[in-house]
Amino acid sequence: MSETILKATNITKIYGKHKALDKVTIEIKRGMIYGLIGENGAGKSTFMRTIMGLITTDEGNIELFGEIGAKGLQQARRKMGQSIETPALYPELTARDNLRVQAANGGMSEREIDDLLRLMSLEHTGKKKAKNFSLGMRQRLAIASTLISHPEFLILDEPTNGLDPSGIVEMREIIHRLVTERGITVLLSSHLLDELSQIATHYGILHDGKLIKELSKEQLANETRQYIELETAEVQKAIVVLDELGIRDYEVINGTNINIYERLDDVATLNRSLVLADVNVSRIGTTRQKLEDYFLQLTGGNSHA
Repeated sequence: MSETILKATNITKIYGKHKALDKVTIEIKRGMIYGLIGENGAGKSTFMRTIMGLITTDEGNIELFGEIGAKGLQQARRKMGQSIETPALYPELTARDNLRVQAANGGMSEREIDDLLRLMSLEHTGKKKAKNFSLGMRQRLAIASTLISHPEFLILDEPTNGLDPSGIVEMREIIHRLVTERGITVLLSSHLLDELSQIATHYGILHDGKLIKELSKEQLANETRQYIELETAEVQKAIVVLDELGIRDYEVINGTNINIYERLDDVATLNRSLVLADVNVSRIGTTRQKLEDYFLQLTGGNSHA
């Protein structure tokens, strides 16, 4: 059985009359890239701050690396790194000198700093000061600083926020390498499900402080899978044709629509069979539910991205 890194149970945080978190329960096992998805204000950052001990909870329990209680959690958090708050970078220093300052307490060698700079694609920044870095470079340097203490569990709040497309791709590659090459478990957040789908292995969807759904990458792919969309006013006659063709994996959506999840490459044959059976086909074709549409369907609202 995989080792549980984080077990958060019924986490509740209240500000005045507002429940920022409402009985949130999440379990993260070693090796996961757990993506926390939610609109701005859904509670993602609040949850991350409670896990790091930056704010207290009003209800619920936190277990980290099997440790509980104030003393145990304090010890466990030494195995963690986070980029939640504004990163404490020194604008007048180079990337290397920023890491040297951080490493003064972390006991990291120059060789290890070299490795970090290469990992974050910052090895060629030379004497360039951090204040002159692009947003993507600053983000990568901030993450590098969290790795000084050799964390086993890394928490990243919206690590791709504000980055251009190339910066987003680069950040995804870095996170993947942290997991595959360094064995780090990652909890990261985003308000875009499509973005998280490119990197996460598991997902938790937060809405108004509540965890409304959890699913794996495979489950997400299945729930947003490709299908043949058939529109006809004669649904019952169409079902008879599907049954005759041996098609079993389909779903009647309403009085005029059927989603068919097999024979995706055989739309022409299916259409011909329907026409020969005098089924009036208004529309037929393959489609895939967009991830953001799926997210909005679950949350029942518009994204505030």
